[in-house]
Amino acid sequence: MGVADLGRIDDVIHGRMRLGIMVYLADAETADFTELKTALEATQGNLSVHLKKLEEAGFVTITKSFHNNKSLTRVAITRAGRTAFGAYLEALAGLIGGGST
Repeated sequence: MGVADLGRIDDVIHGRMRLGIMVYLADAETADFTELKTALEATQGNLSVHLKKLEEAGFVTITKSFHNNKSLTRVAITRAGRTAFGAYLEALAGLIGGGST
């Protein structure tokens, strides 16, 4: 499809940090906040902002708990997030001529 696929690019996923989160979770399914922060070389504040945006879109769930009196934040990709990520990848493939649409 080429340029027509530009409209299919999900702006929520397309940001570099959010894309990194989605790539990581697509493989890992779930990760704790510190694990994501380290893997993406993000600051705590920056990662929090991007996770919130993905959560608001319904692409990830965030659960907070305590373990040994320490806060533990876990992030998991949702079914909707996996579907949106797949559509995002298909749209990218379409932009470079590899799409099947």
